[in-house]
Amino acid sequence: MLIFLRAAALWVLSAMAGTAVAATNFPNHPLRMIVPFTPGGGADLTARMIAEPLGKLLGQPVIVENKPGAGGTLGATQVARATPDGYTLLYTTPGPQITNPYLMKNLPYDPATDLVPVSELAVIPSVLVAGKGLDVSTVRELIRYAAAHPHQVRFASAGIGASSHLSVELFKSMADVKIDHVPYPGTAAALRDILGGTVEIAIDSVAVYLPYIRSGAVKALGVTTPAELPMLPGVPPIGRELPGFDSSPVNYLSVPAGTPPDVIEQLNAAVVQVLKSPDLRARMMEIGLLPQSSTPQAMGELIQAESAKWKKVIEASGARLD
Repeated sequence: MLIFLRAAALWVLSAMAGTAVAATNFPNHPLRMIVPFTPGGGADLTARMIAEPLGKLLGQPVIVENKPGAGGTLGATQVARATPDGYTLLYTTPGPQITNPYLMKNLPYDPATDLVPVSELAVIPSVLVAGKGLDVSTVRELIRYAAAHPHQVRFASAGIGASSHLSVELFKSMADVKIDHVPYPGTAAALRDILGGTVEIAIDSVAVYLPYIRSGAVKALGVTTPAELPMLPGVPPIGRELPGFDSSPVNYLSVPAGTPPDVIEQLNAAVVQVLKSPDLRARMMEIGLLPQSSTPQAMGELIQAESAKWKKVIEASGARLD
């Protein structure tokens, strides 16, 4: 699936033809940032952290609206169908364009052409944790134990198709071990059973598990990023044991296809500037996020690469959401 190639081509042709409306008067009224998840979650918190300074820089408020449902699909559909004028933004996680196309049939929008990226916003690093009842302390020890005890290690996730599910599916395939999935209706329920010893391991965001790692309630075996993380010094990347392992969801900003290129450029420049703020970067890293901006073109290429990777993982796991 060639995510964004068609959309990118249309964008370039539009720019070359000079058909885009000039953004000299943009923005002249408030913008909406749609978060396709419930209030209070990680995406909602990060969106609000970014929306306020973004609005100040643009000279118009950026109002965050939560539109949860169907793994982010409902909010994504609303943005895909919005007027392409730059006033409706989507705070995007991997679901709408990277994983949902392989988890769901008949999406109500075309993930390849109906949404185009503005900029990357953050990488959400995750950590592989083990409950205190499992006698392993490293990734290597976990792989050896799981190989010797097939189907006896269980992993918790926030639900089928969540990054906490697919990250372990990637781990299983690369380590060639049989670990059983226990899906929960959200991160809080999965966390409860990891702490209670009902399930043995999980891979979820650093922000979720950091307090419990620091208290000793769970053991951090490895991080999902290619390099160590400043908030978890001494915890090695999983990739040191499984070369090439990288599973950190990217969050980014999108707009409806057909949004004038100069509007996208203006939004991109504003996001890049906002993410340079030392205060904002410090606050994001404090809750386990790695702030990172990009050009629209680079974000499109990343979506395409991530789509190809997760397509293989999803198809091998047999995961479905419909």
